Parts: sequence; C-alpha cells; structure tokens
Amino acid sequence: MKTMKIWVMLWLGAVVALLATPCLFAQTTSRIQVDWAAVQATSKTTPTLQVVVNPPLRPGSKIHDRVYENLKALGADYVRYVPWLPYPRLAVAELEPPSNGKTFWDFSLIDPMMEDFMNAQAGHSVIINFSTIPQWMWKTEKPVTYPADPDQVDWSYEQGTALRDPSMKEVADYYARLVGWYTQGGFTDEYGKRHESGHHYKIQYWEVLNEVDFEHHMSPEFYTRLYDAVVAAIQKVDPGIKFVGTALAAPSINPKFFEYFLNHQNHKAGTPLDMISYHFYASPTPGQDINDWQYTFFDQAERFLDTVRYIQLIRERLSPETETDTDELGCILPYDTADHLVRPIPNGYWNLCGAMYAYLYAELARQGIEVAGESQLVGYPTQFPSVSMVNWTTGQPNARFWVLKLLHHNFGPGDKLVKTEGGSGAVYAQAFVTKAGEHKLLLINKRNRAVQVSLPGAAGASEQYVDEQTGESGVGTVRLVRDETALGPFEVSVITLR
Repeated sequence: MKTMKIWVMLWLGAVVALLATPCLFAQTTSRIQVDWAAVQATSKTTPTLQVVVNPPLRPGSKIHDRVYENLKALGADYVRYVPWLPYPRLAVAELEPPSNGKTFWDFSLIDPMMEDFMNAQAGHSVIINFSTIPQWMWKTEKPVTYPADPDQVDWSYEQGTALRDPSMKEVADYYARLVGWYTQGGFTDEYGKRHESGHHYKIQYWEVLNEVDFEHHMSPEFYTRLYDAVVAAIQKVDPGIKFVGTALAAPSINPKFFEYFLNHQNHKAGTPLDMISYHFYASPTPGQDINDWQYTFFDQAERFLDTVRYIQLIRERLSPETETDTDELGCILPYDTADHLVRPIPNGYWNLCGAMYAYLYAELARQGIEVAGESQLVGYPTQFPSVSMVNWTTGQPNARFWVLKLLHHNFGPGDKLVKTEGGSGAVYAQAFVTKAGEHKLLLINKRNRAVQVSLPGAAGASEQYVDEQTGESGVGTVRLVRDETALGPFEVSVITLR
C-alpha cells in the first residue's frame, strides 16, 4: 500500500510537470499554506460514533466478536448506545403491563448486548439511550403486538401519541428502574418486589428518547415535560448521571424546539440541561449516482453546518452552559429501507461518507461543538445497510470506521485550529496544533478523482490516510519524499510535520 501511494504521488508529479498552461496546472494541484502562529479556534470536539442495537450485534452472531474487538480498540469516549423500536424484544424491558400483582420485566435478551457494549467501553464514557417507551404506556385503539422472534424487524411497534398516565410518572419510573438495573444492582418493581441484576455500571450520560420530531411527533412542550419527569426520576436513583435532550432528527425545521427546550423557564426548577443532541444524514435523490453524490453530500453538509450555527446562537443566548452532541452524522441511500439491496453500494461510497464525516468533524470543531458522533457501527440489509461502518457479512470495518479511527488517533479536545489557506473546490485543508504540540494537517479530497496537493516544507513528513486502496484493510502510512502528496478519490489524509 505504501508503494502504491508513493507511485501515485510521483505519477501525478510527472503529469503536472508536463502540463503546458497555468490553467491546466490549477486543475490538478492545490497549494496549501499554513500560518502555525495564527490560532483561529480551540477544539472542544471528540470524534466518536453510535452503536445501534440490531441482531448482528447479538452474542453468537458471526460478526459479533470482530465488531466489539474493533470498538474496544478504538477507545472512543461519548459512544452512544441505542436499543430502539424495530426490535422490541431487544429494546424494551417491560413489554407487557403489570397486572394482578405480577410484572413482566425481562432483561434476558437485553442484558447480553448491554454487557458486551459496556465491556468494550470500559474506561471510556458512554451515552445510553433506551429510546423506545413500552407501547402499553400509550393510549392505542388496541394492544400493540410485537414479534416473538427478537431478530424480526417491526417498524410498527410505536403507535401511541398520548400517554395513558398524563402525569408521566409511569414512563419516568420505567426509566428510573432501567437505570437502577444497570447502575445500582437492581430495582423495586411496581408491586414492591426487588429484582437483582448485579450490575453496577458507570453511566456518564442518559439521553431522553430519540428522533423525537420524526418518530414520536412530540411538541416541544410535551417533550420538555417528559424530559423533566424522566430526569427527576433518574436523579433519585443515580445523582451522578448527566442528561442529553432533544435528539432531533430534523433540526433545521425545528427552531421552536430549541427555543423552547433551552429556555430554563420552561423547565422545573433545578432540571439540568447538560447537553442537547441532533442529527444529520446526507441523502441523494433516487436517480443520482456516485458522480452526483460527491456534490450532493457536501452541499447538504454545508446546509447542516449553517443549521448548527443557528442552533449555537440559540444555545448561547438561552443556556450557554449546555453542550452539544451531533450524535448521528452519516449518509443514507434512498433505497436503504427496502427488504434487500436493490442495487450494489459502490466501494467509493464508503470513502465518500468517510470524507464527509471528516469534513464535518473539522468544521464542527471550528464551531465549538463538543461531540461529533458518526452513525452507525453496524447496519445491514433490512436495517439501513448504507449507514454501516463495517462489512455486515464479515464484521471488518469499512472506510467510514477507519476515517473515524484516523481522526480519533490524531485529534481531540484542546487542539488549536490555525489559519490554513489554499485548497480548491476539491480539496479541504485544516491545520491543527495538537494538545501535545504536534503540527498536523488534515486533508480531504471531496471529489471522485485524484488530485495533487503542494505542501511547502512537507518533505520527510509522515502521512496516514484512508483511500479506496486501503479499503477495509485499515489506515495506510507513508513518508513524504517531496513537498507534496497525492490524494486519491475521497481520500482523507493526516500529515504530521517534522
């Protein structure tokens, strides 16, 4: 792989040397210049990911061991863990309502997955989000059923829009018992019976529900009341937990949600607003292909960054102490929800999505966002395969995972973003002086073609990169022999200068 990278560099250099006009030269070369003394921002941003519960992550799955080994080796903080609606038996601990002195708490399928996740995250912070409320707690025309097979997808489980207990105590107590099960060794159920778990995990953050505006259709007023009730109940069980609110799927169309939720006057006195969260997925139209996606994804990313700026202004005005977690960042294809893949996903797609995430990471760091979470560890046919960070057949990480690892290994909170000029429409460049004092340059090729980058003084620097040639094999490394490098299509590169 190192040989291939060097060969491409030298080949592009030869091509450039043969070009006769300045116009053609500009099309193939970007010249980057860095003023290492001109600090423009200090990063608060942690690159991380979310782990969404689905059957491939269950014990016994053929990819289970490899996936968790890579998660553990990554060593990221703020990793978000989400048991969610399409697998009720893997996500809901009380699927039937208590009656006649009997309850139906059952962690037999949920615990093994939670244990695997917490073991992989030992020593690192987590954000836990049991996003699905038992449907018997909602008013519905008839009892909501669920598959007996825990691996069967059921997108119809969530149906209710009004809680049967308008005080919200029933829902709040459910979440308090979940927290007790995992942090206090157990809980006392609705009839006063103690249930022992033996779990005493340290949970740093609890996120209250997920994709509120998309799946639950909750008003900001309703959600804020529910957030307050859940937080108060959990605090009685584990006062050390912090909380994440909103989890909006479509932040750009919900400014009212942030205006309402971030206003402390709309909460019960003393309710903490530790962190808010929201999501972004780039998605093309059905008729586009990868040659169009390269423009669509980055154009949509720019619009998302505009939304972030707007939300940050609201946050700074109403609750400046509240942090932000953009905890679902990714790409999704328009035919992704079909029962099977109706067309193959080109290999370059994973690199394109990785490149877009790297770009978002750098720009979110510039805006002072605390957490940039890539979505998601495992997807597979019937459950958003194009969002996966691993090969769902083998468990081997794809380019999206390796880009995250590249960023996590090189950057983090405390790094200084310094003035970086040059680049082009194809190349994004951002230089960092890391917390350890190293000079590093992040380069991203936003286009589906190779480009050459001129880097004065870079000869002898080390380069780590993820491109289409590295594929699922990991992060490539090379030593620069000249004051330049070549970036393959959608390549992400980190150059550490001497």
